[in-house]
Amino acid sequence: MRIPAHSVCTAIRDDIVAGVYERGGRLTEELLARRYGVSRVPVREALRTLEAEGFVVTRRHAGACVAEPTEQEAADLLEMRVLLEPLAAARAAQRRTEAHLKVLRGLVRLGQERARRGNSDDLRSLGGWFHETLAQASGSPALTSMLTQLRHKIAWMYAVEAPAGPVESWAEHGAIVDAVARGDSERARAVTALHTERATAAHRLRFGSAGERAERVRNSQHAVNTASLRH
Repeated sequence: MRIPAHSVCTAIRDDIVAGVYERGGRLTEELLARRYGVSRVPVREALRTLEAEGFVVTRRHAGACVAEPTEQEAADLLEMRVLLEPLAAARAAQRRTEAHLKVLRGLVRLGQERARRGNSDDLRSLGGWFHETLAQASGSPALTSMLTQLRHKIAWMYAVEAPAGPVESWAEHGAIVDAVARGDSERARAVTALHTERATAAHRLRFGSAGERAERVRNSQHAVNTASLRH
């Protein structure tokens, strides 16, 4: 694999989220540089950025390793999203552009169509694009960046079950866009809060308690923290 140097951080982050690198596994500059077809300089810079974002930690005698979040840290992320998503919607009602509305309405039409047909294959990606666009419509780069990081980390830590009512979920998306289009920030905030709280119930941790993790390690034939790159 060969990618542009400026995209190394994104590539490593995506692979961490996808589970290519196990929690606690070492991330050596040499192997990462070889995998992505770059020098060690952009890899080193990427690891610093990922450490600041919480995906990577530096350990004495081991160097850079994939972080091992606790259950409390994971729960905190969902709570933060429940607080920030409604804020972004309220800001979007005040600051959105016609271009934002066009994209949001198009995504709602596609999502509602797929939901009615029972075609759930791309509903998750459509939902991700919807919330990303909604955050961008807030007109706040800092808020957009925080929500983007939250989505990456939540996707890493949680498996999301298919929603029991995708039609209802996309109806809520439509209600959010209607409020944003009318400039009704309080309505946008309230509908988004309800939608986000309902969506949170579908999240299930990808990792269990410390005791469960210890038990898996004891039963494993592989040494702890010796994850290697998958090819």
